[in-house]
Amino acid sequence: MLRKTLDQFPLARPYFLVTAIAIALFWPTWFRLVGEWLKWEQVLAHGLPTFAIFIGLLLIHPPPPLEDRARRSFSVLGSLSLLATVVAWALLELVRIDTLTYLMLPAGLLTLAWALLGAKAMLRFLPYVLLFGLSLPVWSDLVPHLVVLATAVVTKLVAGMGITALIEGANITLPYGRLVIADGCSGIRYFAISLLLAMMMSILNDFRWRGWVAALAVGASVALVVNWVRITALVVIAYQSDMESSLVADHETFGWAIYAAFVIPIMWLAPVLRREGTPDGAPPHLLKMGFVAVVAAFLVGPLGVSLAHSRASGSPAWGLAVPGFVKTDPGALPLKITLPETLSQEVWSAGQTTWISLAQTRNTERGDKLVPYLPPRVPGNWFRADQEAGYGSNVRVYQHLTERRQVVTAELFQVGAYTTTSYTKAKLLQIPATLAGENRFALITVQGICAPRSCDSAVERVRTALDNLTLDAAR
Repeated sequence: MLRKTLDQFPLARPYFLVTAIAIALFWPTWFRLVGEWLKWEQVLAHGLPTFAIFIGLLLIHPPPPLEDRARRSFSVLGSLSLLATVVAWALLELVRIDTLTYLMLPAGLLTLAWALLGAKAMLRFLPYVLLFGLSLPVWSDLVPHLVVLATAVVTKLVAGMGITALIEGANITLPYGRLVIADGCSGIRYFAISLLLAMMMSILNDFRWRGWVAALAVGASVALVVNWVRITALVVIAYQSDMESSLVADHETFGWAIYAAFVIPIMWLAPVLRREGTPDGAPPHLLKMGFVAVVAAFLVGPLGVSLAHSRASGSPAWGLAVPGFVKTDPGALPLKITLPETLSQEVWSAGQTTWISLAQTRNTERGDKLVPYLPPRVPGNWFRADQEAGYGSNVRVYQHLTERRQVVTAELFQVGAYTTTSYTKAKLLQIPATLAGENRFALITVQGICAPRSCDSAVERVRTALDNLTLDAAR
């Protein structure tokens, strides 16, 4: 193995050079990425091992050599693609939209390979970059969608099995207790590991695109089915044992045992195609025009971010003016929202029917996010109850799990001079706001208590309050 690795190292050397330059070019994002890996959180516990596998595969199974050492085509287009990628990364890094900056790292690796090695070498590098992409901290964004999918499937299975249960959204109430399909039931770790195994098998077997599609489809399907089987089995065990089985409280080992029962036979039956000796052909040579693009990228990227940060200016905090509302304690909100410590909160109310919360922050340090990370604002003992009401995307109705109270909520995000009802759009609006020197962000939440039989009047009050509120420019 060592001899073979040494013989193949010249094939891997250009790609290691590309990786080293990418780390230097996008170093702020790489620095944060390593910090995320070292946290060893559940959704990213595979991050650092995945990067190690990426490096290891380049060593023991480098991309196949090119047919000749002639000058590669489209080197100019590759250089332009690199510059465009760096500009996009610099804008995202400027406002610290971390998820998107992480996604720019694979794009940076590919465009660097295109600019320095040519288009054919870049395509040979693509499978390894896709595998590296599994190490990025973007998995938490998939968790809610996997939870929704698991809830839909498991509740159908439980209902079809004749189990006595009250099913309310993600809550399954049994005669002796309640099970909640929460984030821990998303199966995200099974999903990530299955995709990693599928990609490793595809690279080691030198699969074409059809093989890749088949391997990834099998891996994703197995992960989803394993998670659904695990949750359904836990519901059955809880029902049969009157919630007294130890598996109900500690089901980690049980889940991995089910996963192994599915994956081991599949891996045993998977095809194995070995390379015989060192492949014939020459490693890609470096293109001189690519180095010119790399120098320009360093000037546009890291240097451009530093210059843009110097434009930030200070502004006073906002005030809120709403006719008919008086200031009150934040604890008076009927649905107490969860906010990060960086946001200072003030609340106004109109009687005991409608409330307005203003939570704002001003970034004062270079590198701070203009729009901070906002966790789910609604506590876990509330659930959505308006899916079929048709009130619109900005107005939501939440019902308390045990007290049966219903509260209408709506949110506005103020990013400097820009206003939106979408948190995702607010993150993107950081770019023009930061370039304009803005440093203020606010989350405005309006709440109204529903009547016992209908939420229509509460929805109308919330919409009226949204239309009439005004943020003072300064105070």
